[in-house]
Amino acid sequence: MAKRFQQSDFWCDFKCAHGWSKISESGVNVLVRTFKKAFLHFSLAYIPLAPEREEGEGEDSYISRLGEFSSRLKKALPKNTLCIRYDIPFDFPTPEERDSFVVRTGELSKATGVHIKKNKVDIQPPDSTFLDLSKSEDDLLSSMKNKWRYNVRYAAKHGVEVRSVTADSPDFEKDLDSFYELYKTTASRDGIGLHPKSYYKDLLERGAKSEKSDSDEKTKITLYIASHEGEDLAAIITLFQKDESIYLYGCSGNNKRNLMPAYLVQWTAIREAKAFGSRIYDFYGMPPTDDENHPMHGLYLFKTGFGGAHVHRPGSFDIPLSPLYSLYSTAENLRAFWHKKVMKKIRGR
Repeated sequence: MAKRFQQSDFWCDFKCAHGWSKISESGVNVLVRTFKKAFLHFSLAYIPLAPEREEGEGEDSYISRLGEFSSRLKKALPKNTLCIRYDIPFDFPTPEERDSFVVRTGELSKATGVHIKKNKVDIQPPDSTFLDLSKSEDDLLSSMKNKWRYNVRYAAKHGVEVRSVTADSPDFEKDLDSFYELYKTTASRDGIGLHPKSYYKDLLERGAKSEKSDSDEKTKITLYIASHEGEDLAAIITLFQKDESIYLYGCSGNNKRNLMPAYLVQWTAIREAKAFGSRIYDFYGMPPTDDENHPMHGLYLFKTGFGGAHVHRPGSFDIPLSPLYSLYSTAENLRAFWHKKVMKKIRGR
């Protein structure tokens, strides 16, 4: 199994520039975050999408191996680490199979003696759709829903243009400002959070350096902006590596949405990801099912309309290391409820 981008040194080093530190244990990158506020002083260890499951390995053997790995890792962690959080890298084809595994982890915990519990807050998006980039461009277009294929061509026909921007581009600062204004519009409209502009700037600058390096783990970060008659309408940021390309961030304005700029900007990125040599294009996050009552149902329709295969992961699991873990877990769940339920309703009004 190829290394996921979240385990790459590029991504982990980027996260280390924004509040995390990194430990490597048995070839696995571990991110550690330490919190100091008043009398509070504690750390959390987070392992995104690793360790991978070995070929033919049963679920009980895998959970046992996580327990052994955690015991070794604990010695390298700060004394006040509350837990080790894993995003288990199992890819299931349906939500039902994923949910069944999550239920089984309670039994697996008892059977193996490894105290592992499902966390209510997932770090990585557990549901996504992957495009197989080994297909030809014609086959990729054919795999789309008819309306999506029509929208891509409609945008191009009606004068929407897409430009690819990197940190080395002549108008990088201006384009970054435009992206961030579009992102602020999207955040206000959809009730989502966003990082400071310096976060996205750093990501793009690191991508430009990596692309010019001699590293085997070359990473390309690109900002794509769709515009019409000089007005920027939609934008995305992607990460390309040899095994996978990821649609990381996306945003759009409120003007000229009838021109379908979001469809053409995605198709442009997909074509360039294929040319880069990536195996898949990961749309990176969507609702698990086609539930019309889900607040992000439109996102589900948009991403699945491009014709990819659905992937459902079990999300985040914790192995507690401290008696204070349960207190932290309760506080974390309350914070998530406040932001996802209460604040979204307030913004919606």
